[in-house]
Amino acid sequence: MTNDSMPNDRSTTVVSESTVRVRGAQIFVTDTGGSAPPVVLLHGGGPGASGASNYSRNIDALAQSHRVIVPDMPGYGRSAKGVDHADPFGYLADSIRGLLDEMGIETAHLIGNSYGGAAALRLALDTPHRVCRLVLMGPGGIGTTRGLPTDGLKSLLSYYGGEGPSREKLAAFIRTYLVYDGAAVPDELIDLRYQASIDPEVVANPPLRRPSGLRTLWRMDLTRDKRLRRLATPTLVLWGRDDKVNRPSGGPLLLNLMPNAELVMTSRTGHWMQWERAELFNQLVADFLGADSKLVNS
Repeated sequence: MTNDSMPNDRSTTVVSESTVRVRGAQIFVTDTGGSAPPVVLLHGGGPGASGASNYSRNIDALAQSHRVIVPDMPGYGRSAKGVDHADPFGYLADSIRGLLDEMGIETAHLIGNSYGGAAALRLALDTPHRVCRLVLMGPGGIGTTRGLPTDGLKSLLSYYGGEGPSREKLAAFIRTYLVYDGAAVPDELIDLRYQASIDPEVVANPPLRRPSGLRTLWRMDLTRDKRLRRLATPTLVLWGRDDKVNRPSGGPLLLNLMPNAELVMTSRTGHWMQWERAELFNQLVADFLGADSKLVNS
């Protein structure tokens, strides 16, 4: 493990950046905040995604009351590239659990958006004793065999196809499908994501691709997992009513399947609630995780 600490620009909180070797592969992780039960933030699977960038409006707020751990998931950011496409959610869950093992963390709260939400849920299904509380934001893998892919998901999965990645394709995906108000997304964010998306290793082996075969598709539909009805982990499901990537109908579906779930759906919100509705997201999560004081948008 390599480690480098630096002060946070907006507070006196120390941010530690390190690279952790998990089963021979490097995972980059940011670690900040206090000593309360750790909160692990798992980002989505869109082109150019990374942990710190996806949760840029949430880390400081949550770190006021919790230790916050934000990895770049395998295949993204500064972590090793390559994902097991036969069972991507299982592979990601194993990698994050291995990361916690290497960091000496037995249990943690998990927060996951989209692809990261599917990984968090799979980790909880496989090893429920490792997860204190679970927050799922528009998670992937919910009812994926019950209908055709959404236009947003098709846009995401086709990014590396055709003539290959481009800034125009990425801007169209983010501003049309990822958020409710595309005009609110600054050019700088598009530029940052685009540069990350054209890493040669990623272009050669994109981490998120269309499922190849019925068996893989069924394995990726987590609502078909019979363990879901027995999962007692307290779970907060958050879903934007205007999500164009993962269907909002997944929220009530999870609420009816999971024995200990709560659901909050918000209007004028797309697939990226933690960014679009950061202040509300931070407060909902703080309350759910039992924070003592009100958190404000960072």
